[in-house]
Amino acid sequence: QVQLVESGGGLVQAGGSLRLSCEASGVTFVSSTMGWFRQAPGKEREFVASITADGLTAYADSVKGRFTISRDNVKNTVNLQMNSLKPEDTAVYSCAVKRIFAYSYAHWGQGTQVTVSS
Repeated sequence: QVQLVESGGGLVQAGGSLRLSCEASGVTFVSSTMGWFRQAPGKEREFVASITADGLTAYADSVKGRFTISRDNVKNTVNLQMNSLKPEDTAVYSCAVKRIFAYSYAHWGQGTQVTVSS
């Protein structure tokens, strides 16, 4: 069974940093695309960043230059380094997996809360 467990969320002041991690199991991690999404209260879930099996990355315009996604194929983890955080970044952040040859993310973690105070 696919299991994704996020960690690293918390409360920070605007301008601060957090590093989120997601540990994956039950999936062929090395051949999967991993992504981070977030959802704020009253808002729809939005794409944040992704990284393919070969390390290609993509970012939402709202976080580009501030967030960095990375993966560790030994630890089966995907990370999200978040710098220069803004109150608008406040949301529940979830990681997701898209298997090789798939066109959508099919498995999701429970999420970790990130709160940025002004």
